[in-house]
Amino acid sequence: MNGPAYRVCLLEDDEIMGEALADRLGLEGFGCDWFKTGRAMEQAIGRRHYDVVLCDFQLPDTDGEELFTRLQGAGIRLPPFIFITGYGTVDRAVRLLKMGAHDYLTKPLDIHALLESVRGLCSRTPSPGEASLGVSADMRHIEAMLPRLGEGRGSVLITGESGVGKEEVTRALHRLSDPEEKTPFVAVNCGALTESLIEAELFGYMKGAFTGASRDKKGCFELANGGTLFLDEIGEMSTSMQVKLLRVIQERKITRVGAETSIPVDIRLICATHQDLKKMVEDGRFREDLYYRIHVVHLHIPPLRERTDDILWLARRFLETWAQMDGDRRVLHHSAEQAMVAYPWPGNVRELKHCLERARILSRNSLLTAHHLFGEHAPLPERDAAGASLADYLNACEKKYIEDGLLANNGHIIETATALGISRKNLWEKMKKLGISG
Repeated sequence: MNGPAYRVCLLEDDEIMGEALADRLGLEGFGCDWFKTGRAMEQAIGRRHYDVVLCDFQLPDTDGEELFTRLQGAGIRLPPFIFITGYGTVDRAVRLLKMGAHDYLTKPLDIHALLESVRGLCSRTPSPGEASLGVSADMRHIEAMLPRLGEGRGSVLITGESGVGKEEVTRALHRLSDPEEKTPFVAVNCGALTESLIEAELFGYMKGAFTGASRDKKGCFELANGGTLFLDEIGEMSTSMQVKLLRVIQERKITRVGAETSIPVDIRLICATHQDLKKMVEDGRFREDLYYRIHVVHLHIPPLRERTDDILWLARRFLETWAQMDGDRRVLHHSAEQAMVAYPWPGNVRELKHCLERARILSRNSLLTAHHLFGEHAPLPERDAAGASLADYLNACEKKYIEDGLLANNGHIIETATALGISRKNLWEKMKKLGISG
């Protein structure tokens, strides 16, 4: 069920050229999304990760150079662009290269040179199988920043909705700064601790400091000394506790509850919240001086519904991890994949993980369907927003239906044809027409 390691965005309005390039890229092991208009490509490139863009110049609704300029101005993190044109000039090539394009090839195309260029660009970035946080452009961008952050000890603030994976990003940063795992990692959920407990939990306490303190106890700052302390949901911390935390960050010393002497600590502090701390500062609910102390570097993790490329990557990663633990290997049916991408995941990655865990428990089949995941409430995939024609939409539905049948019958042509109620010859013809591999 694993997809291709790298994905190419192909923008070519010529049917013969486009089909030939898409087929060749597929044979070479690349995933390829083929678009025939600039508008369709623009709508897709902000939502899906691509490793390379192959872009024609003369398009029915725009010009390649104009499109490239518009995308750069939109603030989208663009993959490398290779322009293809039959109307090339030296001046235009130089201008595009200065604008940031990677390469410029003229027709008739040297396919071997093109493939060599594509392979070279893809080899510079990790494949989805090597990624640790996700394959969407947003998560690739965050992952690319972590090695630099791991070199220093500055405070990091991670924001995002509950369940998006803020702790996973924190752990990834800790692993990069300490690949041999010799230093501690300590995580604390500030929202789960009462006002009376949080000080003792963070700073520790001395025997007899309060009722029930029968022994000396180290706090999270001491336990994390030399390593990383992750304070999740820091927006839930009371104002009085914010003052004490600010002092510790400034002085790099903590004082246990009931103690008279301070203890030096050396930690990397990473804070996270689903709240708008800037708005809380304006409302007087969060100290401005503490905000700027923890806001040295800011990482924002978008919700899962805004990075749909990560949905199936995460799902397969969870299933593979569990299979390695208990030997119970499961795969996703096409209906499950479609429903998962269409679902908005209000609980984000946490909800996705729990949904898959529930499906594994309730299903005795190795093939997980949309029904196993969502029951009778499985969401339906929306029509392509790029504006596909009715014929294209029906062909896409027919292709998915046949692929579902092949998957359910383990790729056996005769059994699939029987299940679909058509002849083997008719099935072969449809597979050839729709580009379904045997």
